[in-house]
Amino acid sequence: MWGTRAVTSDAMPSPTTSLPTVLEVLPGTPAEVAGLRAGDELVSINGVVPNDVIEYQQLIDDRDPELMLRRLGDEFSTVISKAEGEPIGIRLNASIFDRVQTCDNHCEFCFIYQLPPGMRKSLYLKDDDYRLSFLYGNFTTLTRFTELDLSRVVEDRLGPLYVSIHATDPDIRAEMLRNRRGATSLRWLSALLEADIAVHGQVVLCPGINNGAVLEQTLAETITRYPKLATLGIVPLGLSKYNKEANLRVHTPSEAADDLEVIHFWQDRALDAVGRRIFQASDELYVQAGVDVPPSSSYEAFEQHENGIGMIRAFYDELDRLEHGSAATAPIVTGEWRSMPAAPAEGYRAPRHLSDDPGADDGPAVIVTGVYGRKVIEPVLGRIERLAGRSIRLLSVPNDFFGGNTAVAGLMVGQDIKRSFEADFEPAGAYVLPDVALSGDTFIDDMSLSAVADSAKAPVVVAEATVAGLLGAVR
Repeated sequence: MWGTRAVTSDAMPSPTTSLPTVLEVLPGTPAEVAGLRAGDELVSINGVVPNDVIEYQQLIDDRDPELMLRRLGDEFSTVISKAEGEPIGIRLNASIFDRVQTCDNHCEFCFIYQLPPGMRKSLYLKDDDYRLSFLYGNFTTLTRFTELDLSRVVEDRLGPLYVSIHATDPDIRAEMLRNRRGATSLRWLSALLEADIAVHGQVVLCPGINNGAVLEQTLAETITRYPKLATLGIVPLGLSKYNKEANLRVHTPSEAADDLEVIHFWQDRALDAVGRRIFQASDELYVQAGVDVPPSSSYEAFEQHENGIGMIRAFYDELDRLEHGSAATAPIVTGEWRSMPAAPAEGYRAPRHLSDDPGADDGPAVIVTGVYGRKVIEPVLGRIERLAGRSIRLLSVPNDFFGGNTAVAGLMVGQDIKRSFEADFEPAGAYVLPDVALSGDTFIDDMSLSAVADSAKAPVVVAEATVAGLLGAVR
């Protein structure tokens, strides 16, 4: 909860076709030797025009590939002298070069529909593209998936993918997606699993719609119909004050506790049937129910960590290890982009340009987090202080921008943080922000990191949302 990432982001390519542009050429690499420059546009590789960074990577892995480039309007070709499989040493500005497959569902619970008007257009773009699912862990409904897509996924072994299931009952799923294809598109999930493509699923749990008995049916049918599904994350509905759907509401604590009982019951059934628990409840559901999160074994490989599942347990486990002198380890990030050197590190992974040095100001370090984050960190704050060797206090930021039950750190916005800084009159040596609240140098409300930092009375540092990240920032 200190680090749950935003559920909506403009960290995605434009829906229109464009040539990929070189953002960076690493020194001493084959690309630099060949004379490539930032700003060069990539036209083709060995005569083939790649549609995305996945195809780019396959083409560029050849020995001595020939690139057609465009520089200041002029096209020219160059051969990159390198061994087969050797990276050429560039980073591109996009991961999808042709049109992004946009979403044609109209899910009543979609958070994009709950954004306030007047924000930058890219925030309202909904994607349903399996390539972004593979690259960044975005969830796809498969309602626009085709035989051609299936053929490519299977041939190129593009897994894991992330699929929004919500309900296995075809009528309920179609109604939730507000798309009649929602009743049949899970056939593609069966096809992917039969081809041994790793898939992680998700259920957005809406009280009165797909929880309770419907959730029971979904979990039971997952075991029988989709036993190869790697995991199924169950996350509670998030509502902002801009929600216009009268039938949507958040869980009561008792409802959250009841749904957790259902999930725990079917975890045991799945463990007996297929040897894995499959089903994993969101940390937020435990917080809403006022129930302690389960032990690490319940999360198995923490494969939905970035979906807000197992973050609290991973955080506490990391703290335990550090207190006992063990190495600080944390679950890896979702998506495969890191294995593709040219793919841009988007969203909270994008580089920032504010100094990471909080300076040597007197006063305690101040951990800035959301309302849920405070509930997670407060019980162990003394332990973190002892490891850091420095006084630390918490500053929880109410999410007035979105309102509703929006309380995760990943959806904190710049103007709310700025307001909290201006109202904070207690001593502060440095303010520590979680990286998941940012896309590069910008918060989701389009306020820059520097503008927020200028309002603080002490230096501001952005930290990775782990115990080690916190300690590195406050020491």
